[in-house]
Amino acid sequence: MALGTESSGSNTAPDSTRAPSAGLGIAVALLTGVAVTLALAVYSKTHDPARRPLFTLGFSGMLPMKAWLTTAAAVLLFIQLTTALWMWGRLPGAGRAPGWTAPVHRWSGTVAFVLTLPVAFHCIWALGFASSDSRVLVHSLAGCVFYGAYAAKMLGLRTRKLPGWALPVLGSAVLLSLVVLWLSASLWFFTRTDIPKF
Repeated sequence: MALGTESSGSNTAPDSTRAPSAGLGIAVALLTGVAVTLALAVYSKTHDPARRPLFTLGFSGMLPMKAWLTTAAAVLLFIQLTTALWMWGRLPGAGRAPGWTAPVHRWSGTVAFVLTLPVAFHCIWALGFASSDSRVLVHSLAGCVFYGAYAAKMLGLRTRKLPGWALPVLGSAVLLSLVVLWLSASLWFFTRTDIPKF
């Protein structure tokens, strides 16, 4: 956050030593995200899908479970976005963020991620990487990208001296990929009349 706080007369050496570590940190985070994305895509494409749910968590089937859990995760990620904007002073008219926003931010993201795990498990294990039509292909790609972006963001949070733009971009990639997941599957599910909703 405070990359340019040194005095202008003596910042040549600190900036020149700082830039490589900052570049290395973001490169490692991005490469990790790409590796996770590719690993999920390759595995889900090459393994033989079971075509049945292993569990449904009390829902009538796999599709209702996936749609509702993804919806809950999306709501929580929008809470996380709001608290992040508030903490960074970017939420218009909200004033200074109170102390509870940081824990709400962390826990909403954690719970959202946990809610996606049964969904991802069934997408990979039961259905596999599908490309039967454009909606399904976009959904399959967005699912792999979501976990890659999440891995990159989590690694970025633990990397020192990242560029100031890195965490907002990584967080936005997580949110955007989940929105695409919701639009390409949950919205489709909720607009169908031939599938039980619970």
